[in-house]
Amino acid sequence: MDVKVEKSSERSRYEVLADGVLAGFAEYERQGDELAFTHTEIKEEFGGQGLASKLIRAALDDARTQGVGVLPYCPFVCGFVKKNAEYVDLVPEARRADFEL
Repeated sequence: MDVKVEKSSERSRYEVLADGVLAGFAEYERQGDELAFTHTEIKEEFGGQGLASKLIRAALDDARTQGVGVLPYCPFVCGFVKKNAEYVDLVPEARRADFEL
């Protein structure tokens, strides 16, 4: 399966495509120099294939490239950051306790 993650700025979300088909997305709100991730969704027929993790990893890598902070309000994004300590630094230090990081 060919998996691609694309940023859709006009929709304020990152989208994951599997063989060219929209499989899911991670919504965010831009808040100054931070991206507040609010919701992640993978279509049922694409579940269990690790697409959500690939989606969030790409979104967080893009945030790092942009030099913006991340506020992981979405439970999936927050859980991903907790399991992947290399992304904790994206969450502003003063906000980490809000997300139990």
